[in-house]
Amino acid sequence: SELKYIGTNAYWLPTLNTNEDIWNTLANISALGIKVVRLWAFNDVDTIPTNGTWFQLIKDGTTSVNTGPNGLQKLDTVIQMAEQHGLYVILSLTNNWDPFFNLTLAPVNTTVTRNYLSNNYGGMDLYVSQFGLQTHDQFYTSPTILSSFLNYTTQVVSRYVNSPSVFSYELANDPRCNSSLPASPTCTTETITTWHATVAAHIRSIDPNHLISAGVGGYLCTDCPKLYPLTPAPPAASPAPGKKRRSQPVTKDQILRERSERRRRNREAAKRSGTLVEDGVQIRGRWVSTATKRQESSSTGPLYDGAYGVDSQDISNIPDIGFSSFQLFPDQQSYGPDDPNVAPWQSIEQNGNQWITAQAQSASAVGKPAVLTGFGLVTQSNAASFVPFNSTVAPFAADPPGASTSYGVTSQEQADTYSSWLSTGIAAGLNGIVQYQWGQTNLTTEPGTTVSPPTTTGETPTPQQSTGESPNDGYSIAGSNTVQQVLGNSSQAIAADA
Repeated sequence: SELKYIGTNAYWLPTLNTNEDIWNTLANISALGIKVVRLWAFNDVDTIPTNGTWFQLIKDGTTSVNTGPNGLQKLDTVIQMAEQHGLYVILSLTNNWDPFFNLTLAPVNTTVTRNYLSNNYGGMDLYVSQFGLQTHDQFYTSPTILSSFLNYTTQVVSRYVNSPSVFSYELANDPRCNSSLPASPTCTTETITTWHATVAAHIRSIDPNHLISAGVGGYLCTDCPKLYPLTPAPPAASPAPGKKRRSQPVTKDQILRERSERRRRNREAAKRSGTLVEDGVQIRGRWVSTATKRQESSSTGPLYDGAYGVDSQDISNIPDIGFSSFQLFPDQQSYGPDDPNVAPWQSIEQNGNQWITAQAQSASAVGKPAVLTGFGLVTQSNAASFVPFNSTVAPFAADPPGASTSYGVTSQEQADTYSSWLSTGIAAGLNGIVQYQWGQTNLTTEPGTTVSPPTTTGETPTPQQSTGESPNDGYSIAGSNTVQQVLGNSSQAIAADA
């Protein structure tokens, strides 16, 4: 039968300090009915650390893979325990984001240890810098870097060819033309699509048993040339039993029309409730739209124009790619214009719902399943911990300690939005919806590792403090029973839809 699932992200799982911590975390995840865990199957360093986990040393144009007990054997443990808990894992092989690769380019964050943040595991920019190159997209085009990355990929994939718990190999998290390092003028959607096809074919030559996925943010380019153009589906009165009719590709006109219609419905609802907010300029008793509004109404923005060098439809149509991927992080990316006639969090909710349905449609046009591999929304209570994926510091960190911030949604607004997105995704036919990120308490601490003991200013770690929490980059749901209940309910709902 077709697997439909709710999942969660726990990029840090292989870095936990004890096997018992890994086991308990997976047990708690499984207990909610969650079926898939997405995690980092990479952990690159340019200097071998004294403590903690690392998978690969990248230094001065050479690489060395750590297959020892603080290396890939930790990943082995996670995968073996996931199997025992009846869980599948998505193994992401590298990251677009690595602002820590050169701290002369970014502020130093001394409050977190290595591997605490998702963008502190090495990745593309570390390869580029250590191989003496200049632009981010040389990760995709340099034959030397490609050879090194394929070598690492081979060593990971070959370990799990026969593993029943591997759901997919994800080629990269949120790949784009740029990152902390800039893009070259020659990087296009075809650059990144070609890289995906090359790496996917390499993995398929090693492992014929598992799915391969892209890990892209879902950005589309409706007008870009395609390396893998759609083949029109043959006309039929109705789809074959158990099959759905393919959708048409997403178009800019469609997106603009849907936004306009939603805005109209919101205005009508506001009129009925007496809360209408006009957003134009009043001239002789009439409201005339402003230039800003006219501009918004004629542009879909970077989500659909290839500005990031990503064409998810073309990547999804690569023969070796098993399903379409996308992400949803409104604190880091705008998914549409705000509507003054609904609360700000409701604009976020509605724009997210449109993004989800557009992605489901795009995947259907390709004829492949769709998976939302990461979604999250920062709450006011988590705002002080929020660190954007392309940053090393928390912009809303409380200063002085204990100060509150008005940034973010309330916990109830987060729960309501998550419920809405999950319901929309299930109704749209997504095969998987993966929340970002899990939160785990009562973990063993060890200095210099992902879960380190707390310190007092100017003092060494407190020895008697033996437990801590999993990393929180603003999205952890540790202690959020409401969100966990939402995920549990959705796990039952999507299973019933399979």
